[in-house]
Amino acid sequence: MDADVTESAGTPGDPDDSAAGEDRTPDAPPPGAAAAPGGETRSGSGSGPGPAPEKPSGDGGGGLDITVRRKHHWLRWTALGASFVVLVAAGVGWWLYKKLDGNIRTDTSAAAELKAYEKERPVSVVHDAENILLIGSDSRAGDNREYGRDDGGSQRSDTTILLHLAADRKSATAMSIPRDLMVDIPACHQAGKAATRAQFAQFNWAFEMGGTACTIRTVEKMTGIRIDHHMVIDFNGFKDMVDAVQGVEVCLKEPVDDKDAHLKLKAGRQKLDGEQALGYVRARKSLGNGSDTDRMDRQQQFLGALVNKVQSNGVLLNPTRLYPVLDAATKALTTDPGLDSLKDLYDLVRGMRDVPTEKVQFLTVPRQPYHLNRNRDELVQPDADKLFKQLREDEPVAVVPAGKLKGGDKSPDPADASGPSPTPTYSGNNAATDLCEQ
Repeated sequence: MDADVTESAGTPGDPDDSAAGEDRTPDAPPPGAAAAPGGETRSGSGSGPGPAPEKPSGDGGGGLDITVRRKHHWLRWTALGASFVVLVAAGVGWWLYKKLDGNIRTDTSAAAELKAYEKERPVSVVHDAENILLIGSDSRAGDNREYGRDDGGSQRSDTTILLHLAADRKSATAMSIPRDLMVDIPACHQAGKAATRAQFAQFNWAFEMGGTACTIRTVEKMTGIRIDHHMVIDFNGFKDMVDAVQGVEVCLKEPVDDKDAHLKLKAGRQKLDGEQALGYVRARKSLGNGSDTDRMDRQQQFLGALVNKVQSNGVLLNPTRLYPVLDAATKALTTDPGLDSLKDLYDLVRGMRDVPTEKVQFLTVPRQPYHLNRNRDELVQPDADKLFKQLREDEPVAVVPAGKLKGGDKSPDPADASGPSPTPTYSGNNAATDLCEQ
């Protein structure tokens, strides 16, 4: 042998490599392979030389590179534009959230006083059930001065409603408390004012003398129901909410012309704007029999119609209509620290969104004219205590229009009800009631 040649194990030598007289440059493709554009090597098929390769057009593929670069450039700008839109939308959403969240005012003084009297307060009986006290302030200070004289900024609770949300969130019961109801008001304190003595007086004095905390303690003392949260709503906030849902429909049996309430309406079915709605729920002399009882019934009917309107798809599923409602609602509210954020209110509303309108019920605490002053009210017993016990223990409450009950506001005799365990029934209505069909 002329030379010793060592092959890698398992790799046979290429017989063509030793072919005499064959001149092959390092870059030349092996037989049977064609040179691709850009110097790539393509394997041929068979042992013979392959077909002649296509000649690249132009400058050897530069046009293709330019097209690819332009496509990548366009994709980068599209992604950048989409990212910008997302950031802007997120920024706007965050700004709207912060604006709505900032609208809500927090009542820290009431929380502090309630904490001081914690030992006197009732305990919650049913887990997950919630009781929220809604207070309509009749202060004439600030923007509300057009509705009456501002006597140094003092205020009373023009409307007070105890809203009970069932633990399973399948029903909601709103119980109105007459402002002229004679009740036991505990000794109360309010910042900047002297402590008041415990006394037997009309209910709305509690708000004037001791503010929200005194009102809450008065309700808890009367009902034995623990108040979990509270909201105070003012006149202008109520108006704005009605305007935000583009009016609420009511039905009048007779025309109304009440200068004190700034109200002039025709008879029949009609839609009220915010200003008209405020006059409608506050009027006493020109609607019904002029009593506070009749006024509360009218308020409940209107609130039911308002709830029905807000729950409709035309509001909840339409962002352009929902935002004004949220803006008006949050501007109108002063709440306890447990409800003073948009998230807190959203969680509360979300828990109620599946409550059927016929299960959103309104009633007034059983009462009758006070025996010492017919212009005041007193509780009807034992009916009132039975109702308080039902709400306290999260038991069902049924309501029917007053005309279908015997004995006025009193619940009917259980013997008259069908079934082995009849649910006590009270005078009232629900959010599904059509005011024109009553």
